[in-house]
Amino acid sequence: MSDETTTPSSPISPRIGDTRPAPQIGDTRPGATPSREPSPSASPSGNAQVGNRRRRGGRGRGGQGGQNNSGSQNNQGQRGQNNQNPGGQGSQSRQNTRPVEAPVEASAPEYDGDESGRSRKGRRRGGERRTRAQGRYLMCVHTAKDATHIATLEGRTMVEYTVAKAADETNQIDGNIYVGRIQNVLPGMELAFVDIGIPKNAVLYRGDISLRDDDIEGTTSNDKRIEQMIKSGQTVICQVTKNAIGAKGARLTQEVSLPGRFAVLVPNSSTIGISKRLPDGERRRLRKIIDDVKPSRHGIIIRTAAEGVVADDLARDVSSLCEKWDAIEAEVAKSNQPRLVYRDLDLAVRVLREELNDDFRGVIIDDADLYNKVRDYVLAVNPELADRIEYYDRSAEELPLFERYFVHEQLHRALDRKVFLPSGGSLIIERTEALTVIDVNTGKNVGTTNLEETVFRNNLEAAEEVARQLRLRDIGGIIVIDFIDMETKAHREAVASALRQALSRDKTRTQVFDISELGLVEMTRKRVNEGLLESVSTVCAVCDGRGFVVATGLRVTRCLRFRLLWKPYVRRHPSRHISRARHRGPVGPRGQARRREWCCH
Repeated sequence: MSDETTTPSSPISPRIGDTRPAPQIGDTRPGATPSREPSPSASPSGNAQVGNRRRRGGRGRGGQGGQNNSGSQNNQGQRGQNNQNPGGQGSQSRQNTRPVEAPVEASAPEYDGDESGRSRKGRRRGGERRTRAQGRYLMCVHTAKDATHIATLEGRTMVEYTVAKAADETNQIDGNIYVGRIQNVLPGMELAFVDIGIPKNAVLYRGDISLRDDDIEGTTSNDKRIEQMIKSGQTVICQVTKNAIGAKGARLTQEVSLPGRFAVLVPNSSTIGISKRLPDGERRRLRKIIDDVKPSRHGIIIRTAAEGVVADDLARDVSSLCEKWDAIEAEVAKSNQPRLVYRDLDLAVRVLREELNDDFRGVIIDDADLYNKVRDYVLAVNPELADRIEYYDRSAEELPLFERYFVHEQLHRALDRKVFLPSGGSLIIERTEALTVIDVNTGKNVGTTNLEETVFRNNLEAAEEVARQLRLRDIGGIIVIDFIDMETKAHREAVASALRQALSRDKTRTQVFDISELGLVEMTRKRVNEGLLESVSTVCAVCDGRGFVVATGLRVTRCLRFRLLWKPYVRRHPSRHISRARHRGPVGPRGQARRREWCCH
């Protein structure tokens, strides 16, 4: 029934079954359809049974107050309609009249709502699922005041934890494209510092510089020095590949790429590639359709998510990326000032773009706005996975999302330096400035047969747990693992093979060397972001991250204190010589600060 059938002079209170603009987030029943009209002979009790939501706790709680609940739901629907109309007009106006300095925003391809020809080979089309989805992984997304926390569970065990802080001009800028200006070139370091419009200059290494064929004269680009490739004051288009970590600035590359759901567009290139993670038969099928979807001026790389995707979906994704690149080129041509010209998706949506596939049985989000954004994106790129996006209503549930799935408990254990193994052994993880050291201990594991077999079984468990801890804590750089010594060469090879097999599930690039005679394994893992410890903690203001506090209650005589504390300061700063008379008198705040500094350090 429509709004035109109601009489304005005789207002009718909302009834269950009336049409409303859209169901509210968290409502488990489907929205009313125009063909569904309430029966005049239906009793109020019958309407209440049809319209009430099913709640946890039995039929008694769900059957009370049915009419009041329906009225509140209709009122919420009217409020949602009032909120949706201004938002839609605002988004339309932003698309039509975008400011000159506004960067191009990453978005999903336009969803036309037509499901014909969009289903994958042998897979279900989008729609309501009658049974619960099956999968290996579950993603829990919790939105806090200053960040979004994303936990990935394999079964009930947490294997990944990502903190997406609020994006600004310095944080979470990887994937963004900038117009930069070369500030200075350092030939001795083979790098250049680039001003991209943020407070800290970014770094462009020689290997990340891209030259066109017409820019190369005589020698090849591999033989050119960096001062011959770029000059100070030159304007370049660059993309951030790594966020700033600690004192290091963001890392840049001139080989710009635009990632989509199924493909990656490489502008002004002839690159053609297919993910190596795909099986050989699927790679041959995609190779046949690449020529039909590849743009003439750009290169294309097929992603792992394109497995089973038909040519129409792939062409739609590539066409959307080409339109974004045309908008980026138009934005770059407006000015040479260092600035942002393309902003990638939020990290929460970007993780789903990279990770979401059939292996995930669900994505549970406890924020309504983020739920709408993620669901709209998945509907546009993967309609068959849209029903796996679920909303977790904080007000209706008894426990918070992370407590419901025991994420908090596992997160606290992931921050400890000691990790216990199922058999009674343990791992000790110590991080230093240069590398990370992991020590394997038997602990309470005493075995049953002999020492060699006990050590071998303990090392096998440790290899599996080490791979999980590296992925969970996001540890990068050089890693040294001290396994317990094994005399048999076959056992050493089996432990190294188990470690490589466990690391194969990690998408971050790793390199593992064989076990040495001392039982040491040297490996590297690419450092992309800051680790888990840095993302959820701050440096202690008392010990400055050293892990201990120096006792300051030591009693020293006045002359000895002067020799220990003030003499080195006078030698280092002769212009700030402190007279003996002032030293005998009361020491001011600056002197107290200097005394504490020398006492503690």
